[in-house]
Amino acid sequence: MTDLTLDDLDRLYGQPHPTTKAKSLDHVDKYGRQFLALSPFCVISAAGPDGSMDVSPRGGEPGFVHVENDRTVMLPDRPGNNRLDTLRNLVAGSGRIGMMCMIPGFDDIYRINGTASLSDDPALLDRFVEFGRKPRSMVRIAVEEAFLHCPKAIMRARLWEQEAQVERSTMPSLSEMVMDQLNMGKPQFEEAAVIESYKQQL
Repeated sequence: MTDLTLDDLDRLYGQPHPTTKAKSLDHVDKYGRQFLALSPFCVISAAGPDGSMDVSPRGGEPGFVHVENDRTVMLPDRPGNNRLDTLRNLVAGSGRIGMMCMIPGFDDIYRINGTASLSDDPALLDRFVEFGRKPRSMVRIAVEEAFLHCPKAIMRARLWEQEAQVERSTMPSLSEMVMDQLNMGKPQFEEAAVIESYKQQL
């Protein structure tokens, strides 16, 4: 197998439609604001100083990604598993960040690329109380590129179609899989109790 070159990519895929390039904005416009106001979920990526990559999900009430102004968005960071891969990459690396925001039922995606900084300013955290708690920190993103992404990937995945939903029982629970991966035997708690504990930590 031969690794592809940039010329190979142009040969295989051709050039993007002019609109595909032109739709990339340097700010969040009125449609971006509306999209983010409806979005309860996003995925963010960041690179560390050694080039290591991380991709991590974030969720909240619709609008949890807050548009501060057309060139700045704010992302509250709430308790997770404390690995902090993304945050460590942002702080130690270049601060470059990519975001992919989604709305349940929408096949369209809204993407933001930019540079992030972190803050734990109490006055700022107080503005973003959700689930009865303040976030641990705020990610402030200076928007450099924002655009609506075509729906083909979600359409192929049939992500929102009821007929495409997979029964959770098809695989072991998360606790069972991790315990088995680590050769630690069976989980000490029933999965229902684990899920309930997660709900108390949102």
